[in-house]
Amino acid sequence: MDRLQQAIEKAREQRAAALRGNPTAGPLAEDGTRPQPAAAPEELPRGGPWAELTPVDLSARQLRNNRLMASKAGTTAVPFDLLRTRMLHQARQNNWRNIGIVSPTAECGKTTAAANLAFAFSRQPEVRMVLMDFDLRRPRLAAMMGQKVEHSMQDVLLGQVSFAEHARRLGDNVCIGFNRGAAESPSELLQSTRTEKKLDEITEQFAPDLMLFDLPPMMSTDDNFGFLGRVDAALLIVAAEHSTTEHIDVALRQLGELTTVMGIVLNKCRHVGGAYGYDSKYYNS
Repeated sequence: MDRLQQAIEKAREQRAAALRGNPTAGPLAEDGTRPQPAAAPEELPRGGPWAELTPVDLSARQLRNNRLMASKAGTTAVPFDLLRTRMLHQARQNNWRNIGIVSPTAECGKTTAAANLAFAFSRQPEVRMVLMDFDLRRPRLAAMMGQKVEHSMQDVLLGQVSFAEHARRLGDNVCIGFNRGAAESPSELLQSTRTEKKLDEITEQFAPDLMLFDLPPMMSTDDNFGFLGRVDAALLIVAAEHSTTEHIDVALRQLGELTTVMGIVLNKCRHVGGAYGYDSKYYNS
């Protein structure tokens, strides 16, 4: 744990140094200027393509068994609510929309974190968020949330079915693109111009404030390397007692070559104390 904490602190120091040198780091506009912070929308319009999406059918048992703790507000949802708020703040400050969620290796809880973020955002109704399962070799999001779908994101990206027909709506303001099974040639699909154009179409149609992509582990395949250049930033999920310092260093170096690292989340941590604790009495009083 000491070496893991050192790696995380090192990443924080590097990120802080980069921000001191360029406090509005992020993608440049076409005229070469830095984007201004995006204004928070006051209220979302009703109807439109969002209202026509099929709602997600959830099972309380499924949520409990798969540790989807952010489905309801309360003490257990606080870590993901805080993560949601910090992500949204950074995105607005830097005018980011597309954010990748990655991990160094498998079994870091990346997809669980992505699903919990979807629930956290669904409780912030003035923000529209799209979550896509782009871990095309080993998709887990549909099974985790107990969803049976007829198609996969591969079918959407290849134009065989529209995103509006395929996606499921969580609450009024979150929609999710699930997968039925593994895709053929996922690396080529993620790197293709066809995928880029399809995502542009989805963005234009649904106008989300944020698009989150649950991506494959960094050290497992080359699937991410062509796609991460298209996102504005990436969130790295690491697991206590699983992710090594070497894994984190390699993942950070690879991410830094492709996009902006917006932060590191330490997952599966048994010890919570000091400033990182959450006061359950506040919620129970």
